[in-house]
Amino acid sequence: MLSAKPWQGEAVIQFCGAQLLCFFLSLTVAGLLQKAGLAAFQPPDGYGAVLLGTLGFQGATWVLIPVFLHYHRVAWQEAFGFRTPQMPRTLFMAGLIAIAILPVAWGLQFLSGIVLTRIGWPPEEQVAVSLVTHAKLWWMQIYLGVFAVVLAPVAEEFIFRGLLYPFFKQLGGPRLALIGVSLGFALIHLDVATFVPLFVFALALTWLYELTDSLWAPIAAHALFNATNLVVLHFEGPLNQFLQQSGHVLHLT
Repeated sequence: MLSAKPWQGEAVIQFCGAQLLCFFLSLTVAGLLQKAGLAAFQPPDGYGAVLLGTLGFQGATWVLIPVFLHYHRVAWQEAFGFRTPQMPRTLFMAGLIAIAILPVAWGLQFLSGIVLTRIGWPPEEQVAVSLVTHAKLWWMQIYLGVFAVVLAPVAEEFIFRGLLYPFFKQLGGPRLALIGVSLGFALIHLDVATFVPLFVFALALTWLYELTDSLWAPIAAHALFNATNLVVLHFEGPLNQFLQQSGHVLHLT
């Protein structure tokens, strides 16, 4: 059972406002640098634009988290559930959920792709997937890996599970909080084909948070989910080449 959190409404609004400000500021700076002619900002997936875009949202969250916790006089260990005596069980549950939800998410994404194609709206390659598969600089590949497995899971789980979900739940709407926060999680990824699988994934992460009362559980599950997808993307190209030579083609949607 999830324990009550002392999050105050004014602080939650300020946190979200500051986060949006950082995100839009990063987009503005990236746009100005693009107009200035800097090569790193010319293509949408240029490393300069990627760094500003990711650090402007998830990166800013890492800076805002300690400020938010200090305001409420809550330690990191308490907020993230590091002090739970059932940490081995928590990590086991996180791994179990990640392993169980992966085939479900892949199946739902595959079905979403079929439906979208049939209605004349074929899904395009996801921006995140394009960044990972087309990154040429070795340090950018490492950064994107660290971002997907460390920076993004911590930031996104704190926002949606650690902050927004308990806040809205304590306002008196547990079911609305579950659905609304999960919808928000799916929407921020800005991809129609992954909306349904990410919504289901968010429901599973929220259930895991409720079960363990430790934010470390959904963070670990999220990190494992992203890491597995990175491995699949890494081997997709060579596997497609092999299958093409054999007369077959594999498409991951």
